[in-house]
Amino acid sequence: MSQAAKASAVHMPARVRPKISRDDWLMRLFMGLIAIYLAVTLVLPLYAMLSKSFSTYRIDLAAYAVQVDTGEGWGPETNLAALNAERGAFKPADLAASSDSRLSPLALFPDFSFRSPTKYRLKNVTSASVFLFGSELVSGTDWHEYSSNDFRRISLRPVASTGLENYARYFSTPSLFYSIYNSIFIATISTVITVLIAFGFAYALSRSCMRMKGVFRLIAMVPILVPSLLPGIALVYLFGNQGVLKGLLFGHSIYGPIGIVIGSVFFTLPHAFIIIQTALSISDARLYEAAASLRTSKWKTFWTVTVPGARYGLISAAFVVFNLVITDFGLPKVIGGQYNVLAVDIYKQVIGQQNFEMGAVVSVVLLVPALLAFTIDRIVQRRQVALLSARSVAYQPTPNRTFDTACFFYCVLVAIFILGLLGMCQYAALIKFWPYNLSLSLTNYNFDVMDGGGWASYWNSIKLALWTAGIGTCIIFSGAYIVEKMNGANTARGLFQLFAMMPMAIPGMVLGLAYIFFFNAPSNPLHFLYGTLAILVICTITHFYTVGHLTALTALKQMDPEFEAVSASLKQPVWRLFSRVTVPVCLPAILDISIYIFVNAMTTVSAVVFLYSPDTTLASVAVLNMDDAGDIAPAAAMGMMIFYTNATARIIHLILSRGVVRRTQAWRVRT
Repeated sequence: MSQAAKASAVHMPARVRPKISRDDWLMRLFMGLIAIYLAVTLVLPLYAMLSKSFSTYRIDLAAYAVQVDTGEGWGPETNLAALNAERGAFKPADLAASSDSRLSPLALFPDFSFRSPTKYRLKNVTSASVFLFGSELVSGTDWHEYSSNDFRRISLRPVASTGLENYARYFSTPSLFYSIYNSIFIATISTVITVLIAFGFAYALSRSCMRMKGVFRLIAMVPILVPSLLPGIALVYLFGNQGVLKGLLFGHSIYGPIGIVIGSVFFTLPHAFIIIQTALSISDARLYEAAASLRTSKWKTFWTVTVPGARYGLISAAFVVFNLVITDFGLPKVIGGQYNVLAVDIYKQVIGQQNFEMGAVVSVVLLVPALLAFTIDRIVQRRQVALLSARSVAYQPTPNRTFDTACFFYCVLVAIFILGLLGMCQYAALIKFWPYNLSLSLTNYNFDVMDGGGWASYWNSIKLALWTAGIGTCIIFSGAYIVEKMNGANTARGLFQLFAMMPMAIPGMVLGLAYIFFFNAPSNPLHFLYGTLAILVICTITHFYTVGHLTALTALKQMDPEFEAVSASLKQPVWRLFSRVTVPVCLPAILDISIYIFVNAMTTVSAVVFLYSPDTTLASVAVLNMDDAGDIAPAAAMGMMIFYTNATARIIHLILSRGVVRRTQAWRVRT
């Protein structure tokens, strides 16, 4: 190295790193705490579920040896596997097991009698094998002697291993494998129909001058306020075996794909409508003026201007609807009949057969299309470009009597569809005994004499919704604030964003099952949460975390970063800026997050159906249990109670929002 280079190196100033302030350390601490929360409530349970899907269990007869004394002394030591090969008592399929399976060895002894004076000795051949004597776990390789009466209490326990055997068994079982096709088929058909109906509805409201637009927008939001089981119950009363309109199906059954598709269109319509209406509302009027000046027909203008301008909204709506349908559990459980879908298969494997390993396999299979749809949707949203510029002109529809009338009647038909299903549920809830006694009564609201947990289930749901809305809003908004406003730590912020976005791609059934594997493990120090209302609150917050996070980020991005700079120059702590400036400015968004979580906590079924206990039954789960017990009218009544509760909460939210806007958003109005 030359002398000049050395001198330059000596005098080169050292790289100056910005000093991390006390506020930055505080924000890093809080981000770390919320990241730990997401890791414990999302990442670790999913890992436990994935591990469970690869866990296989088999009764290994070679791991046990037996001796028999018929009164002439102990016979030779015999391995149970050799004994089974000689007598053929168990086939290989009989030895396949789940984690909690038990197998009695009595079938290997055809002359066994518990009254016999014969004695038995049993031992574990290896230190890894164990067997049960009643409920007592016996380990070690010593001989254990039993009388005939005691020997019948012996149970062999399975040995765990890791492999793809569960997946091989799943894909080799036709009834389970066909569920993949059924789920994708139902989701695809429902998506096409829903997006077309929602586009027509949104187009009518944004491109016409018809009356009652506000009323139709309000009606379109109604399905969000009810659990997905409710349209299934309404369809049973309308088109079931004793339905009032069953003749309209021309001999086809509502129990199966027809019912699932109709119900799916009902409960996913608001989601598609919101997205598509937003896409149509940002159209630039100059494009339509240019098309008119070129004498382009309205039909061609529709295909060359309107549809391309809304294409990202249409694609996003399609993937949102697809994800909602393929992961929904409540509707196909009520109206699906023998038509198996993935979400119901998980429920059958876990609740019906207690086969948790196969339930985990089905969950992983369900996770694949959900993750794929979510990923494509995110890619499409990133590619979306701004359609409005500073020079854009908002589109204003012009009156056209024929077109406005057609749009009005189209919206009326959609409104009849929505209100008709809801009205049918309310009517059925007031009927004494369908269809033999159609007099009106409140008997079906006497939940305490029916299955489902009674009125306690309803009040538990209120508690869950309030706790979830309160705690969840604080966690979600605080996490979004830290990610948006914290300086540096880009890698940590990116990882936090990944954790925050993951819940949107995780089906509720998958998350609920993952919680069983993680929180119900005796070795988990958080095991005490299992079966309590707390775990329902945690699961619900985690399940609906992403939408609240995105809502908070949208509100926070509207705030000028100069607020933080001014606060720092005045040496004000970050918590003071947060409480006195950020929260008041973002209060409308905070209220939106809270009502979103409240409504979803009242209506969710899939995420909590595996986690409730006899003391924490919920209204949405009570609807499911009453429907299973044949109490369909009381199930409809409980579903309507959920609707009225959510509608009341929405009204309160609207009143509070208007008051908050007047008090905290006056700075937005220029005088």
